[in-house]
Amino acid sequence: MVPAVMMQSLIETWFHWVHEWGYGGVVLLMAMESSIFPVPSELVVPPAAILAAHGGGMSVTGVVIAGTFGSWLGSAITYWVARWVGRPVVMRFGKYFFMPEEKVLRAERFMHRYEGGGIFFARLLPVIRHLISIPAGIIRMGFVKFSVLTVIGSALWCWVLAVLGGRVGEKLEPAQMEALKKGDGVDLTHLIHAVKAEALWITLAVAVVCVLYFVAMRLTDARRGETPES
Repeated sequence: MVPAVMMQSLIETWFHWVHEWGYGGVVLLMAMESSIFPVPSELVVPPAAILAAHGGGMSVTGVVIAGTFGSWLGSAITYWVARWVGRPVVMRFGKYFFMPEEKVLRAERFMHRYEGGGIFFARLLPVIRHLISIPAGIIRMGFVKFSVLTVIGSALWCWVLAVLGGRVGEKLEPAQMEALKKGDGVDLTHLIHAVKAEALWITLAVAVVCVLYFVAMRLTDARRGETPES
């Protein structure tokens, strides 16, 4: 478990990357988020959207595009690494990268069953978003199809987070907003709590949609299994 002080320090570092590097910081952090690095997109895109909406040298549309590209870039790298090293290497060393054998096997079954739909909806789920590229590479899913579904899902998620950033920005006091734009070492606790409070409801709504999708897929599959043989 990451200590609270260390997490606070990481969040401050990520925020200042976005503040100092603009779109480049968003691309880098979202690429990391889509690989094996624990960078929450909920603490990357919303602050960038807040800065963009208040004259931070970016546009909200640009933030969505940068976030989408970063997500695709990180996913593509992970996909090709998994495809190149192959299943045996992933099985052997995956446990060192938060992918023990049982998770790999489960992910493979998931990919074989849902394939395209699984990739798209995985981009909306915070926990599995950064892992889904690994089984996609292992089973050698078509890269163009993988890319298209990743881009669509990532664009939707980044847009949702950008809207979230706008809602959070409305709750920040002018003095807090000015301090954030200047990067004066401001305490980010208020920003973090505001983002988490708004993100909770959005995450729950997305999770409900995904649950309904997979329930429908399972029921449909069960019905196909009940079809009598001729």
